[in-house]
Amino acid sequence: MSQAKQMEKTNVMRILDAAGIEYQSHSCDVSGTDSAVQMANRLGADPKKVFKTLVTVGKSGGHYVFMIPAEAELNLKKAAAAVGEKAVEMIKQKELLPLTGYVHGGCSPIGMKKAFPTRIHLTAADYDTIFFSAGKIGRQIEMPLSSLQKAIAVQAADLTQDPAWQ
Repeated sequence: MSQAKQMEKTNVMRILDAAGIEYQSHSCDVSGTDSAVQMANRLGADPKKVFKTLVTVGKSGGHYVFMIPAEAELNLKKAAAAVGEKAVEMIKQKELLPLTGYVHGGCSPIGMKKAFPTRIHLTAADYDTIFFSAGKIGRQIEMPLSSLQKAIAVQAADLTQDPAWQ
């Protein structure tokens, strides 16, 4: 663990431990933090390596999870194409907890109530390790993309608005 004191394990950490998948856990004070970029700054991590987890609903009614860099914005057309939908839209914040078991700001792609098709922005493969939510606000997991792919079925795709991310 990255902290000297023993932290309480999150459900995500217990799932990774049970699967024998190595990771580093990080914790930081989140008071005044309201964005993934601010979380990256508090962790002292490159925001391009810190991925936020977004949950959407498609025209078909199916739900999809997208992981994109902290600084990026999800391109809904690219996201829909990546999962074979005509269109997707963000779910309402009040639907997040009942659907996934996670609260806004602490949503992890690992350990949701149900496994949803998950895509991660293709730049995740550019880094030795990436960060994403450990399932609680202020808690992050750091691991290689290949390790995340052992934990959940996640595929890389071009998902963002900004041409700099392509």
